[in-house]
Amino acid sequence: MKTNILQKASRQIIKFSFDTSVKTIEYFSNMEKYHKQVAELRTLEDGTLGKEIANCLDHYNLTLVPKYENHDLKHILLDYKMTAEDEIRMQAFMVGNGNYSIPSFTILIFGIILLPDLWRTLYSDFRKGKNTIEISEWTIEKYATRNLTELRNELLESRVQKETKFNMRQITKFGAFTSIIFGILGMLFCFPFLFSSNIADLIGAGFPFVSGTILVVGGLLTLSNLSRPNNQQMTKRIINCE
Repeated sequence: MKTNILQKASRQIIKFSFDTSVKTIEYFSNMEKYHKQVAELRTLEDGTLGKEIANCLDHYNLTLVPKYENHDLKHILLDYKMTAEDEIRMQAFMVGNGNYSIPSFTILIFGIILLPDLWRTLYSDFRKGKNTIEISEWTIEKYATRNLTELRNELLESRVQKETKFNMRQITKFGAFTSIIFGILGMLFCFPFLFSSNIADLIGAGFPFVSGTILVVGGLLTLSNLSRPNNQQMTKRIINCE
């Protein structure tokens, strides 16, 4: 019972802090531009990202926040509600996604301290962000007219591809280490017989020794290839240098 009271109190503190911050920003800003932008989003076709942003803002009786307009894009795109709790979850996702900004870290740390019951959920959101293509630079101007379902599917596909790539890399690395270990063990086992005067011992130990050497070399080559940047990364670097 005491835990539930503390959880509710923590959420109220977070909600009050967020509401106060937004109202302060709006108070010291010229809001006409942002009201006009929301009105334009309302005119877009149903199912588009921009239309859904406008619908959500109207539902919560909110508007775009100056200098944080694209923040609401992430709420809709990632399907996080415009509540204090989901705000913290979204920041966990964004930090995992590579958005290393002071506001993101501040909000996330704030949530970690006040909402320990959400630690597992926040870690899960962080992992989702890490396995999704970076969206921190996405803007309303660029994506407002895109179909929301299609955009979410693109994010889901990118997440699956990243997770598959990560798993295959781990499996390959494990196989390389296993190959090296068994190769070394085989070489050590055969090594004493290589100095035998018995031809049978030399032949019997020679082939396994060579096989062990091949396993070690193959494993080392595999690890070497894994440590190199892939061709796509190399191409990007070359283009950037030019």
